[in-house]
Amino acid sequence: MEKLKVLFVCIHNSARSQMAEAFLQALGGERFEASSAGMEPTSINPLVVEAMGEIGHDLSGKSVQSVFDLFKNGRLFDYVITVCDESSGQACPIFPGVVKRLHWSFADPSALTGAHERKLAAVRVIRDQIKAQIQDWLAGLDG
Repeated sequence: MEKLKVLFVCIHNSARSQMAEAFLQALGGERFEASSAGMEPTSINPLVVEAMGEIGHDLSGKSVQSVFDLFKNGRLFDYVITVCDESSGQACPIFPGVVKRLHWSFADPSALTGAHERKLAAVRVIRDQIKAQIQDWLAGLDG
């Protein structure tokens, strides 16, 4: 059976899309090939690395990639899932040639303010929301 190819997209590929990719890889089993990319890739948010590390997902060595590079290389996906928040939803990229597009809105960890512990607590909430969304989506596919 051919794996379903899923691309998670956000603006910088630094947080939400990286977490979603990690969760689908962990929860989706051999059924999926997960990737993530951004319109303006930067580097992985250290708070995301820390929050994901707390639950056994090491993102410290992950690199970011550009949506445009994937497109230029001819990569095709069965699902493209944008994970931008509502306020940047218009800037969230559309990837051409896909079978299904979904949009899941999550707050942007790079917009968090305050002390380290406060920002980390907020990233944990976003992390857990993304994990729950992946679990719900997988349950719906199986239903």
